Amino acid sequence: MPHTAGVMLTPRFRHFAFAVAWLAATAVVAMATWEFTYRRARDGLRANAAVQLVADAGAVQSALEKFETLPFVMSLQPAVSEALLHPASQDGIEALDRYLFEIQQRARIAAAYVVQADGLTIAASNARQPQTFVGNNYRFRPYMQSAVRGSTGRFYGIGTTTAEPGYFLAQPVLAASAPASPAASAVLGAVVIKIDLQDFEKSWPIEADPVALVDANGVVFLSNIADWKYRSIAPLSAAAREQIRLTQQYTGKQVDRVLVPGPRWATQDRVVQPVGVLGWRLIRFVSVDGARRAAASAAVAASLSLGIAGLLALVIDQRRRHRKVAAASRRALERASAQLEQRIAERTQELVRANSDLEQRYREVHATEQLLRATQSELIQAGKLAMLGQMAAGMTHELNQPLTALRVFADNAIAFLDLGDASSARENLGHIANAAGRMGRLIGQLKGFARKSPGSTCTVDLATSIENSALLLRSDFAEADASLEVHVEQAAVVIGDPIRVEQVLINLMRNALDAVKDGAVRRVVVTLSTNGRAMLRISDSGPGISPQVREHLFEPFFTTKPSGAGLGLGLAISASIVQAMSGELLVSEGDEGGAAFTVLLPLAETKSGGNPS
Repeated sequence: MPHTAGVMLTPRFRHFAFAVAWLAATAVVAMATWEFTYRRARDGLRANAAVQLVADAGAVQSALEKFETLPFVMSLQPAVSEALLHPASQDGIEALDRYLFEIQQRARIAAAYVVQADGLTIAASNARQPQTFVGNNYRFRPYMQSAVRGSTGRFYGIGTTTAEPGYFLAQPVLAASAPASPAASAVLGAVVIKIDLQDFEKSWPIEADPVALVDANGVVFLSNIADWKYRSIAPLSAAAREQIRLTQQYTGKQVDRVLVPGPRWATQDRVVQPVGVLGWRLIRFVSVDGARRAAASAAVAASLSLGIAGLLALVIDQRRRHRKVAAASRRALERASAQLEQRIAERTQELVRANSDLEQRYREVHATEQLLRATQSELIQAGKLAMLGQMAAGMTHELNQPLTALRVFADNAIAFLDLGDASSARENLGHIANAAGRMGRLIGQLKGFARKSPGSTCTVDLATSIENSALLLRSDFAEADASLEVHVEQAAVVIGDPIRVEQVLINLMRNALDAVKDGAVRRVVVTLSTNGRAMLRISDSGPGISPQVREHLFEPFFTTKPSGAGLGLGLAISASIVQAMSGELLVSEGDEGGAAFTVLLPLAETKSGGNPS
């Protein structure tokens, strides 16, 4: 009897063991599915947030750069320097107030005002308003301290007069006899504009993820959540608190309160993007609630699927052991199959939706790529215009010589005609034609370089590009008493944009000229050769480039030139243009101890006739 009972208990024990194993497997699979789905969904949320953050940061950056040159242009107005030289002139001050008010209205900025070197405001766009800046002293503000030292001042803070926050840009106003690199004694005062950035908060919906723009000390000054403003994301150091107190950056605000986002916005689920030159950071906090819900759904689905598989195995086992209940087992199997098909249909729909989401993300990424390409093109054009500004003085000198010659030859021709000497008059007219032709070629080359590149490609003769670039820089080399030697050892034709190729050449030649200006030997050599690829080498006799500088040479906004002499974008733009042509821009030590930049470009393929294809 005991033996018989033991035999009867064996199937029950087997079923119990199967159930325990099934539950354990279900738990393991559910946890693994939850973890995998949660990580994937969270990474997707972070990626989407990062893309949106880049767009938001670009919008803020564009707003800052939009007005970057406005104070400089205003500082060149004679009325500004006259008012600073003669602050007691009532008529001059009133005229300056009207000019500042017109600038404020046309540029749609918060305010514009003129401050003496001692910090006293003498004119403002709000001179006729109750809360006018006139008569207030702002020497304690960092932007004013930078302007007095002769450099551009930038600062964000709450106004001590209006209690309205804003971004301040200050440009020093120099005396007429001030040198190119002004000392503090040459600064008469400063032109200051105030820009309201609070409209950006309206573009960050309250119902979306929280967004915060923080300063270099970690203080939030713009956010789509009002309670977050003027709180720090981390405890402030004693030095930071002292700096905020001295500059009255957030006057009336208790900024030493640490921001605690709350359990819904975990610190590890945030994306950060740097903005501007003051160390600002744009932060987007990413909610993981959606990722948790998706992970829970996936875990439930995995558990159900495993449960269905377990039930199916149990049905098969029961059918083998109990053939008498085959009909019932068959119905149970059909029900399990129906459930499985339903789950498959549901999963198919989920896959279709996921595929649709992927297509939408691809379109968004493609649009972002197009935006980046357009931004890169605009940056290249800006770099080109910056080079034209640097060459302006040389072009003026280059055109003044033919103009003077034209006048002399014209006067001589009139005198010869009065004397009846037609032969000499004809000779002078020939000189006039030659001078006019020379001016036309120079202006034509300058116009061709200045126009915006259409972005299309064609065959480019590098020897011609070198000749055109050297023509535009000839007066700059003459003024610096420097020699420019061009050696075309082998002609080379490449595929690219001729305007952007000349932009690279002019940038590298100008950098070489800047390197040799203060040397005893002022020599720049341009060599063109081929060795499977076009090799264009620009070397100079300057002091060379240290290894530490070479590591950052092609980074945007990195420059070894003094403040105001360059933005640090030339080499970054040049490297980008060369890379877009499938080439390389390399730097090495020159033959004469200076620096040598080598541009390597693939040669254009030629057909049997020898013409570039």
